[in-house]
Amino acid sequence: MSPSPRPTPADDLSEDALPEAGDNAGPLFTITELAAEFDITPRAIRFYEDMGLLTPARAGRNRVYTQRDRTRLKLTLRGKRLGLSLQEIKQLVDMYDSQSDTVPQARAFLGVLEQHRRQLQQQLNDIEITLEEIALHEERCHALLSEAGHAAD
Repeated sequence: MSPSPRPTPADDLSEDALPEAGDNAGPLFTITELAAEFDITPRAIRFYEDMGLLTPARAGRNRVYTQRDRTRLKLTLRGKRLGLSLQEIKQLVDMYDSQSDTVPQARAFLGVLEQHRRQLQQQLNDIEITLEEIALHEERCHALLSEAGHAAD
């Protein structure tokens, strides 16, 4: 069994609430700072921007990210770790971003998670079947080598 991946800032559950839409108070971040914090490349952040997941302001030619952008990036990275598509992540982050009733948001997120759980369970079943087939072939090879008088290395 492989060790679980080390926690990243995207795993921190303490700051899930997005700041208000017009709230630009608070710290501002550069693309380099966010890339370093979340251990991703600036190109990845620009890609998420191109996909509409982030909408930083501009200060001249530089992107300026607010706490709200940072939180959206955190949620995006968490969604990727869960195996969600960028389209699913965008829908969920946009719902989360709406600051409206959280019950429909929670139901929608639960539905997406249930679907991914089913997909992962099917993949796990497929992997287990494949591993059983490999074990069977290994046993047959060992038996053939044993019969031929050659021990397997």
